[in-house]
Amino acid sequence: MTAYADCYDPTGARHGIPTFPWRLAPDGYATRRQLREQGLRPGGQPVAAQLMRRTRRRKTGVAVAYLYRIDRALPVRPMTSRKWGALALAMLARRTCPSCHGIYSYCIPASLGTCLNCADIP
Repeated sequence: MTAYADCYDPTGARHGIPTFPWRLAPDGYATRRQLREQGLRPGGQPVAAQLMRRTRRRKTGVAVAYLYRIDRALPVRPMTSRKWGALALAMLARRTCPSCHGIYSYCIPASLGTCLNCADIP
């Protein structure tokens, strides 16, 4: 019961912004991911509220998700041909091995820094 009480602050007196327990956000608010699913983006608006829950995984012991108002959200900007071209070049760079300059169908692992064939060579 105390975990719920720590995460429920609809006026924002304790946390600075309205805070709600995980999965109990009021209607009219959405996370960035939920906005994107609706074809929207925050559009420069400040964080309107937050969801909070206790967790053992983080050092702070609290997981937070920021919420934005849906009525102030703007539509997602459409991709232009130049953006598509830049994205294609970026993906090509991620698939090109810096050692053998081969182009592969997978992204080069950042942990290895080279393709799988070059990483096996001692």
